[in-house]
Amino acid sequence: MAHASNDSYYIPHGSHWPLVGSVGLFTMLAGAANWLNGSSTGVYILAIGALTIIYMVFGWFGTVIRESEAGIYNDDVDSSFRMGMMWFIFSEIMFFAVFFGVLFYARTISIPWLGGDSNNFFTNTLLWESFTAEWPTNGPGNMGGEFEPMPPWPLPTINTIILLTSGATITVAHHAIQAGHRRLLTTFLGLTWVLGFIFMACQAYEYYEAYAHLNLTLSSGMYGATFFMLTGFHGLHVTIGAIILMVIWLRCLRGHFTPEHHFGFEAAAWYWHFVDVVWLALYIFVYWV
Repeated sequence: MAHASNDSYYIPHGSHWPLVGSVGLFTMLAGAANWLNGSSTGVYILAIGALTIIYMVFGWFGTVIRESEAGIYNDDVDSSFRMGMMWFIFSEIMFFAVFFGVLFYARTISIPWLGGDSNNFFTNTLLWESFTAEWPTNGPGNMGGEFEPMPPWPLPTINTIILLTSGATITVAHHAIQAGHRRLLTTFLGLTWVLGFIFMACQAYEYYEAYAHLNLTLSSGMYGATFFMLTGFHGLHVTIGAIILMVIWLRCLRGHFTPEHHFGFEAAAWYWHFVDVVWLALYIFVYWV
């Protein structure tokens, strides 16, 4: 990776990529909403939005890579990238904090209230007399239908082992890039993104098992909604992270990084460790507790 030695702070020209990403994200979410509400065109709108996002990601990556290899980034720009990545991960932490907050609120407050806990005796006796405050629940009045919760074994546990292993392989790759061991770097970084895609394959099979054999769907009350919301949002992040790692791996094969300057790799590693930690919380509070 080329590195600028001057003191001038590079200010990029206006870019169309944020607009492309915004349009793609809006289209993807609109398609998902229509699909979940039974629209036959929703899945096609979702696919168009997803393809737009992919186009934006690779286009924006390409722009940043070209600028980096042109040697126009100095230490101040590097610091800006680091601060930007830190704030981005912080915003992602807030996303997941909200989703976990929904889960904890439902389990510790709303479900006990519906069961008549605290001063909500009449809520239970007048509205939902037959409701039992337990988790998992299909909601008052059997709204979610009959289903079985997803057990922690075997798929979630296997996925946990896969992600923890990927956290170890990317750590080895990080030490390798710092020591200048190119072959060790590319081997373990390649293993990391492969493990990421294996995780997603197992996640897809888990969803198939949920729908086909457990009757666990998005309509399965609060349990089904929070299960798919948390695991699905995390799965999206794993997919994005695996793609980023694959791009970084390709850059390593082309010799883009040095032991002194490799923030692109570090940013991807930070993101991947964040994904690992979130999954551990999911594994404990969604599958076990």
